[in-house]
Amino acid sequence: MQSTLQNEQPVHFVKPVQAPAVVDHAWSLAAVEELFNLPFNDLMFKAQQVHRENFNPNEVQLSTLLSIKTGGCSEDCGYCPQASRYDTGVEATKLLDVETVKAAATEAKKNGATRFCMGAAWREPKDRDIEKVAELIRTVKDLNLEACCTLGMLTAQHAHALKDAGLDYYNHNLDTAPETYGNIITTRVYQDRLDTLDNVRSAGMNVCSGGIVGMGESRAQRAALVHQLANLNPYPDSVPINNLVQVEGTPLHGTESLDLLEFVRTIAVARITMPKARVRLSAGRQEMGEAIQTLCFMAGANSIFYGDKLLTTGNPDWERDQALLGKLGMKTN
Repeated sequence: MQSTLQNEQPVHFVKPVQAPAVVDHAWSLAAVEELFNLPFNDLMFKAQQVHRENFNPNEVQLSTLLSIKTGGCSEDCGYCPQASRYDTGVEATKLLDVETVKAAATEAKKNGATRFCMGAAWREPKDRDIEKVAELIRTVKDLNLEACCTLGMLTAQHAHALKDAGLDYYNHNLDTAPETYGNIITTRVYQDRLDTLDNVRSAGMNVCSGGIVGMGESRAQRAALVHQLANLNPYPDSVPINNLVQVEGTPLHGTESLDLLEFVRTIAVARITMPKARVRLSAGRQEMGEAIQTLCFMAGANSIFYGDKLLTTGNPDWERDQALLGKLGMKTN
């Protein structure tokens, strides 16, 4: 499905390399901080240059995210309404059945999605969970869609089982910088996240990993998050950048909102430091409006989640997304 303006002029660009190259140099934290501190126009110009060297600047990849098992999680992530210890009004559900997932994936494909992502609120799946999710993955793959999952921590054995089922991408966000991680989550440590990413990579799957900003961190701490992501070897194939969606009942509810131009800066720095990754404009779009989303696309974001809900929080409806992409002359792929 494509959405374009009439009489669109051809754009010359370099054909993108699909997979990120192995990191050929390390980004120092100081270098990432220097990018964040550039004058806004200079940062945007640099990000656009990098983006155009690697992607068609007028294309955006569409993904759909479905919660296949909601609520009841034993973790204490301070941003998450699915943690069982917080009173957020989210009720725990069982894993969705095959037919429900197939119907959702079929609708997603009809609306232009090329990747179907399934999320389950687990600290880590059990063997029986992996068997059931593998069946859902095969169902999605039968529809000729890319399949992505986010299920919590993965052992090497579970990662290989998901790969054998056909899983293309596994999402496991670093969430925040190492030094601020303990302020947000105490039920697992940073190394647990890195170990899961290593298991995913070793199994031969693509890595989807990003973070959440607007959790009360400083600009230097946002730089430290991007520094961590950019120095993974290789850096992630997909990098979702989320703006905190505050939910009443979670510890982070009431946190001072991030200036949205600072969010745009984060997108731009992610693009520059991870030039061949899909940088995904993720949670928080509903609160941004068209102007900020447009700046994010200009800063190098080239992937979005579409649909009215991201797991348990709101997202712009598809008609609004279609209208915006049409105004911008952007194609979907």
